[in-house]
Amino acid sequence: MCSKREGCYKEGAKTKSYSVIIKSDIFKEQIKFQESEYFKKRTKERYKIEAKNGALKNRPRYDVASTPGLKGMQLQGAISIFAVNLKRILKILED
Repeated sequence: MCSKREGCYKEGAKTKSYSVIIKSDIFKEQIKFQESEYFKKRTKERYKIEAKNGALKNRPRYDVASTPGLKGMQLQGAISIFAVNLKRILKILED
């Protein structure tokens, strides 16, 4: 005698099941944050940041570690970011 019988129980089925999605407090907070004006405003600016990250990964090969270890990756990251920023500076000076 389930009140939710319609929709989950099929006549002749060997098993009966019913599922309920339980949203945690963290998930509820995330949904509320995504509906805020701050989030919507920042989302509109995200494509600019992603384009710069994409340029950093594709041209100076920041997506693949050239040396093993965390120190090597940090050094590679610093050099790649420096190179990309230098390229942007030179482009601005040309204009």
